[in-house]
Amino acid sequence: MADLLLEKTGRIMVNKYSEHNLFETDLSNQEVGKLLSPFQRRLLQKSLEKKLRPEYRRRIEIMLMADLGHSQTEICTALNCSHETARYWMFMARTGQAHQWQTLPVGRPKTIDENYLTRLQHLVSQSPREFGYAFSRWTAQWLSKHLEKELGLQVSDRHINRLLKQMGLSTRYKQLKKQTNDEENQVDSSKIKIGNLSANHSSQSFTFSPFSPFQDY
Repeated sequence: MADLLLEKTGRIMVNKYSEHNLFETDLSNQEVGKLLSPFQRRLLQKSLEKKLRPEYRRRIEIMLMADLGHSQTEICTALNCSHETARYWMFMARTGQAHQWQTLPVGRPKTIDENYLTRLQHLVSQSPREFGYAFSRWTAQWLSKHLEKELGLQVSDRHINRLLKQMGLSTRYKQLKKQTNDEENQVDSSKIKIGNLSANHSSQSFTFSPFSPFQDY
């Protein structure tokens, strides 16, 4: 019953925002949205007036609905999109990258190209949290999913690992590097303490008297 109600609500929202184009009506009186600047909002609204591919239109609608304060679940239901897609474009709106709705290509390239490899290398060097994910370390599976979302090419986890190995990279690289740096810092800290201890001992001075302190003169 609850699912049926949610689905019905979703259809109503689709009609409200897509067919009647009330994004402009709802947002025209809104000085400050949840995620977008007034300029970004107007630009996206203007873009909806053009004849766009369904994929591009959905990207814009996701960001505008998020700017209105709709939740990820509401957006997915209304626009019939995956949670991953909604989460990605909500993140793009939140980080000031709404203009990239037409920059990232739609469709699947036939083979892995230089652009794919460059993007893979860039992602590995960054934290997943910078792209809206809750986890702090990439896995081959999530790299594959993210790149499929951006570039439209589906690559297996195993092949992602092979590509990383060929480039001399690893999803564990940053973690191991941090651990190594921490260990080096601990060693350096120990050396400083030992060095200070040695210096303190060497700086102590002793006064010798030619007379025995226990002899009474």
